[in-house]
Amino acid sequence: MAVKSSKQIKTKLRVEDEVIVISGKSKNQRGKILVIDKTGGRVIVQGVNQKKRFVRPSQENPKGGVVEVEAPLQLSNVAYYDAKSKKGSRIKITVDKNGKKVRALTSSGKELG
Repeated sequence: MAVKSSKQIKTKLRVEDEVIVISGKSKNQRGKILVIDKTGGRVIVQGVNQKKRFVRPSQENPKGGVVEVEAPLQLSNVAYYDAKSKKGSRIKITVDKNGKKVRALTSSGKELG
């Protein structure tokens, strides 16, 4: 098992961005980012990379049983989803008219909120 470093990985992706998986078992699946782990270089995407989790009975789940949860994906295996071109795109930092830094897609140049 690899030792995690204390360095944080830089990413231009943010929580709530819609991404597409570009490699691995879940390739071509899309979803919104729920969690970004910058120290581990992982991301959890809604509805992607589902794993079965066996849970014991508890107060909120009295029956227990099998629950499907999202497992983390490697950050390098996801790309921002461009709805216009219907594929993944990289993100660059540009300066808008007011001199403010904004994120933009490299493929179409569309600015992101």
